[in-house]
Amino acid sequence: MRDCHTTIHTFLLRMLLLLFILNFSGVQGQESVQPTPEAGTVEIIGDVIKFTMPAATLGTSLLIGDKKGAWQFSKGIVLTAAVTYGLKYAIDKERPDMSNNDAFPSGHTSVVFHSAGYVHRRYGFKYSIPSYLLAGFTAASRIDADKHDLIDVTVGAAIGLCSNLLFTTEYQQEHMQLSFNSGDGSYLLGFTYKF
Repeated sequence: MRDCHTTIHTFLLRMLLLLFILNFSGVQGQESVQPTPEAGTVEIIGDVIKFTMPAATLGTSLLIGDKKGAWQFSKGIVLTAAVTYGLKYAIDKERPDMSNNDAFPSGHTSVVFHSAGYVHRRYGFKYSIPSYLLAGFTAASRIDADKHDLIDVTVGAAIGLCSNLLFTTEYQQEHMQLSFNSGDGSYLLGFTYKF
């Protein structure tokens, strides 16, 4: 059974790597990070956030030793990308700038909101505030660049956030536990650390 889990884990990590390679190579047209000559600063920053935010999120989970979280993030990002690009190919919606028919939903938005939602669900709201600000900026940058409208980015955000509902659980530091009990006017505060 363990070999099966290792095989699935390896397969999904390879799919994640392939997803990043395809995005960096520009296979998805306007969803790539290769800015056009007329691209503004806001659009370029949004493009950079699309790749740095998931990489930083996954890297941070690995850095703190949260392999379970990294695995959950990987499964969620693969699902997010599959749903997003599946809808792009199934729904032929023209971009506001009329550059192609890949407007619905926003790939940039789905990826960054997946990252922000993962941080929120896994580590708590206070840690996700910067992630949500960056995700909101990225969504706004896509509208500002005339690549998407409000519906495109809203659905992209929903896809990214919903994938976390399927895979992401709250982070439990198993080696530390804080407890509090009260009764009969007495209070007990406990801290347990397992070596």
